[in-house]
Amino acid sequence: MKIKLGLIQMKVEDNREDNIRKAEENIRKAKALGAELIILPEMFTTPYKNDNFPVFMEEYPGPTNDMLSKVSKELDVYIVGGSIPEGDGGRIYNTSYVYNNKGELIGKHRKAHMFDIDVKGKISFKESDTLSPGNESTLFDINGIKMGLIICYDIRFPEFSRKLSLSGAKAIIVPAAFNMTTGPAHWHLSARARALDNQVYVMMCSQSRNEGGVYVAYGNSLVASPWGDVIDSLDEKEGILITEIDTEYIERVREELPLLKHRREEIY
Repeated sequence: MKIKLGLIQMKVEDNREDNIRKAEENIRKAKALGAELIILPEMFTTPYKNDNFPVFMEEYPGPTNDMLSKVSKELDVYIVGGSIPEGDGGRIYNTSYVYNNKGELIGKHRKAHMFDIDVKGKISFKESDTLSPGNESTLFDINGIKMGLIICYDIRFPEFSRKLSLSGAKAIIVPAAFNMTTGPAHWHLSARARALDNQVYVMMCSQSRNEGGVYVAYGNSLVASPWGDVIDSLDEKEGILITEIDTEYIERVREELPLLKHRREEIY
């Protein structure tokens, strides 16, 4: 079975309503280009900054959810709503919502690993200053095909993707916002490694690069195949990546190179 994807790489502005409106416009463009599953980037309603998360947060169901539900039903399309700051019980989570083509919420993932790093002389960021981690892995179905959902820093923990793969995921979707230190070093490598190790498709969807922004994202949204190669990608600018995944190819790769069957759980 083939599924046509639309990955939206958009510039995020300092206004939530403008970002929601821009996301909807791009969803409509992606649908017009034939996309059946549309993916938005991490924190697509707010510039990526700790100070912004309490200001831009929404409790469910907020205006972003209303838009995603309405448009997915109207356009008969599946949408992975990147992520937004979600307020719940006095905490803020980095949360992605998934809607089916009937406008129904079918998945929700809270980023499980906090991006707390300090690369000397380059970048320092501590998500845990404002955000709380989620405690679950996330799977959902599209026309009987299982898909896993993680967010950005989650991809750096191989066990997380492996759990999704062993639970039946044929693809792993990753709304993300690597920066200009981690992006050139690890963006393509992380996508290809998780795709190869688990023999799944990996879809990485980023904000576009805004050199004047508070956080400069790497961009380069891409799709990696179960063979570990990048089958399609964007550059750093705004754009929509339209490409296709094929579940029959997953099965072929797994037959020809049966990595998952050859695991020796008794010794590791």
